[in-house]
Amino acid sequence: MYLISACLCGVNCKYNGGNNYSKYCDDLFKSGKAILICPEQLGGLPTPRIPSEMIQKAEDILKREGKIFTKDGRDVTEEFVKGANEVEEIAKKLNIEGAILKDGSPSCGVNYVYDGTFTGKKIKGRGITAEILVKNGVFVMSENDIGGK
Repeated sequence: MYLISACLCGVNCKYNGGNNYSKYCDDLFKSGKAILICPEQLGGLPTPRIPSEMIQKAEDILKREGKIFTKDGRDVTEEFVKGANEVEEIAKKLNIEGAILKDGSPSCGVNYVYDGTFTGKKIKGRGITAEILVKNGVFVMSENDIGGK
């Protein structure tokens, strides 16, 4: 069983109210081999919402040594951590073996995240949810790792 970022299956849960549809992910979900998750919504954030970026690396944020802020300066670290912890519980209860997550997201980024300046600059690193899943032995990949859309 896999976890998939809900936005990759056409769920309009992206920060701007849209989605990042991937036919591959949607087909996997429709086959009954995956469940959908949106850590931001599980953490209590609304959709749509103001874009957020990590100021430090995910491991620092999880140690309470970093923050996630919205573009207008609101600290949303707790919501992101709460959502990641909820996904961790789902993964444990369902013995999840892998996850396909949306790259770039402060929650789901697998290979890269945005650098915290809101200028579109990407840096190597993982989002909070991806980091927690990896630490729990779940194999994570991005939509780009499976061929994108």
